[in-house]
Amino acid sequence: MSDPGRDHLKVEKVDGVTVVTFVDPKHVTDEDIQAVGDQLYSLVEAEGHDNLMLDLSNVRYLSSSMLGKLIHLKKKLGAIKGRLNLCRIHPDLLEVFRLSRLDRFFGIDDDDDLPGAPVQR
Repeated sequence: MSDPGRDHLKVEKVDGVTVVTFVDPKHVTDEDIQAVGDQLYSLVEAEGHDNLMLDLSNVRYLSSSMLGKLIHLKKKLGAIKGRLNLCRIHPDLLEVFRLSRLDRFFGIDDDDDLPGAPVQR
C-alpha cells in the first residue's frame, strides 16, 4: 500500500536542495493535511533532508491547519540548523503570507533563485 502523502507531494533533489512540489491546489480535509504533514516531517526526521524548498506554484489556498504544519516543519528544521524556503507562490497566497507577517518567518525566494534555474547572464 502506498503512502497517502505521496499522492499530494512530488519530491526531488536538485543541486543539494530537496524540492517539494504540492500537487493539489487545495489541502482542506483533515486527512489531506495530516498526510501532507506526515510526509513533510518524514523528509526531515526519517530521511534526513535538512534543506527544503517548497514549491507552491500549484497551491491557491492553504488552510490555517496547513499553515500550522508548515510552521512546525520550519521549527523542526531550525532545531537541526536546517533551512526551509518557499517559492513560486501565487500572488493571492503571497498576500496572505504578507498580511499575517509569515513572509518574515519563512524564507521566500524569487523564481530566479530556484535550484536548477538557468543562470542569468
